[in-house]
Amino acid sequence: MILLLLLFPLLASAQHLVVGGYGEVAMGRNFYSDSPYRYAKPEQYAKDPSHGRMDIPHAVIYLGYDFGKGWSMQTEIEFEHTGTGSAYEREYEEAAEWESEIEKGGEVELEQFWIQKSFLPQLNVRMGHIIVPVGGLNNAHEPLNFFNVYRPEGEYTILPSTWHDTGISIWGKAGDWKYEAMIVAGLNGMMFNTDRFIHSGAGSPFEFKVANSPGLALRIDNTSVRNLRLSLSGYLGNTLHNGNPNDLKGVNYSTGEPKQYASVKGTLAVGSFDFAYTGERLIVRGNADYGHLDDCVTISKIKANRAGNGSPYSRRAVGKEAYAAGLEAGYDILPWFGAKEGKLYVFARGEHYNSYIPSEGQTLAKYTEKTVLSAGLNWYPIPQIAVKCEYMHRLFPSGFNAEPSINLGIAYMAYFKH
Repeated sequence: MILLLLLFPLLASAQHLVVGGYGEVAMGRNFYSDSPYRYAKPEQYAKDPSHGRMDIPHAVIYLGYDFGKGWSMQTEIEFEHTGTGSAYEREYEEAAEWESEIEKGGEVELEQFWIQKSFLPQLNVRMGHIIVPVGGLNNAHEPLNFFNVYRPEGEYTILPSTWHDTGISIWGKAGDWKYEAMIVAGLNGMMFNTDRFIHSGAGSPFEFKVANSPGLALRIDNTSVRNLRLSLSGYLGNTLHNGNPNDLKGVNYSTGEPKQYASVKGTLAVGSFDFAYTGERLIVRGNADYGHLDDCVTISKIKANRAGNGSPYSRRAVGKEAYAAGLEAGYDILPWFGAKEGKLYVFARGEHYNSYIPSEGQTLAKYTEKTVLSAGLNWYPIPQIAVKCEYMHRLFPSGFNAEPSINLGIAYMAYFKH
């Protein structure tokens, strides 16, 4: 990072350079309990006090370069929740020993790093660490592409977000159609769980990404209707043997027989539809996503047996299905007041999702089914900046407490070409 800042004046003078990024600052008040046990015994936490939070969910630095002759590159470095931090301090209660302690939580990730060769508008080949554009949020995850202060909850919960993986992508545009097909390292079924379905499956707890079972992703966009984009996307891949060590597959040398789980694949299929209408004053966006996981009972059993003792896996079960559907609309009311510049959208959003639909014999978890309603304002003083405020109300099936909140945020997104 320091090197990038030192080289910036030199880089900025180069031709064909693109520098930019996006970021968000958020603060809010949650009028419900923050106890991790509030769903296990909701009656005990109904009158808990509210709690406030301040956060920088995402801050991204973007750098791209066009080498000419069809060759280009792009990188994105993302700081989530301002990154991570640790410090050494001397513990006098423990014989003055030095100890390293985590000062704050967060993540620093290389979200994109790829090199591309463009042959024609209809044919481009990209290799490296790539965004997997399955779902509306992964395709347009920057903060000016949704009205809420935080990313839309349904897709963010059940799918990796932002979903990025290492692989090869072929994409192109022809008239009103755009396509992208890719082979990526694949998801790890041992990272799936009850609360978030496959959300954590794209990450890796190791220094490398296991790719025993690569995944296939596809996206098709159509813009035949003015101001309207219609999109279909999906993912298919086996997930069980993408962990390390890969000791669930192969032969038991003491007996010569295949190992107990050698033939279990954990095949995952995800399908998604999303759209966006962007008019002069009206914006409407929506999504519908569905995922199905084979062998979820077996995967859950293996996870339960192998979690603990420093394992990166949780004991939480994963269901056979998950879904999310959302719709939002915003209307620019600033012209009503005679304003010549800026935009002020009044918006509303509703979504319903469930991260855990169990297979036969699995334990129920009714709290994973949620309906989220929100409404608020987005003010754009200039096109690159949005000031957001909203009221959000999260509802559950009967027996659980509702979760209302108020959020305020400011976000930017800008790209500069030289």
